Amino acid sequence: MCISVKITSQRQNKIYLTVMQKKKLLFVCIENSNRSQMSQAFAKIYGGGTVEAYSAGSNPSGIVNPKAIAAMKELGYDLSTHDSKSLDEVKAFAPFDVVVTMGCGDACPWMPAKQFIDWQVPDPKHLEPAAFNEVRDFIGKKVKDLIVSLQ
Repeated sequence: MCISVKITSQRQNKIYLTVMQKKKLLFVCIENSNRSQMSQAFAKIYGGGTVEAYSAGSNPSGIVNPKAIAAMKELGYDLSTHDSKSLDEVKAFAPFDVVVTMGCGDACPWMPAKQFIDWQVPDPKHLEPAAFNEVRDFIGKKVKDLIVSLQ
């Protein structure tokens, strides 16, 4: 079990803490090389210590797209430390609080979770950098909104 601790108040030299269980999020696309990788990164950025973020692919490519690495580097996040993973490789972390799928439709098998969400996010792998970054920013907003909704 992972927890995060939040100072909720401080009165008369006493600190009161709230212990919260971290939310476990899984982001899934087909290749686990672009969308789900960036989603996982944004969850770590925006969720901080309140979430555990994972990503996987229904048919992983085995690499994280260099375009995704470059796009996230522009925001100060090193995506080169990530690996392209299969759903089998993240099964051990189930059940999840939320599983978010992106574009894999029926190719995304069921994973134990409290909530399932399907985001319609275009695959940016063949886009030029400016258009790729528009998809990146769209994903960032979706993840930020998700994190806020979980708090």
